[in-house]
Amino acid sequence: MPGVRRPLYQMKAEFFKTLGHPVRIRVLELLSQRERTVAEMLAEIGVEAANLSQQLAILRRAGLVTGRREGLSVTYEITTPEVAELLAAARAILTGVVAGQAEALEQPA
Repeated sequence: MPGVRRPLYQMKAEFFKTLGHPVRIRVLELLSQRERTVAEMLAEIGVEAANLSQQLAILRRAGLVTGRREGLSVTYEITTPEVAELLAAARAILTGVVAGQAEALEQPA
């Protein structure tokens, strides 16, 4: 329905669902470093071209990456530096969680 606003928490949930695939996360990690062609990403990620294409389409629809055609290849980049910041925050959170789990395992029972 036009004009129906969704709550922000629902939009956030959909955003995080978009990030909920290992190939999409890896693509965003690579593009956080610099723009890359599809061929470069295929070599780094090691998935079939059709799978990568599908994941890139999802990221494009979500507005997280943009692509531009250069001859026969397409070069992708992230749309905003906050994407890279979000991935860095996730890494920091997970590092802390893993360290906490390791510390808990070292405690005597």
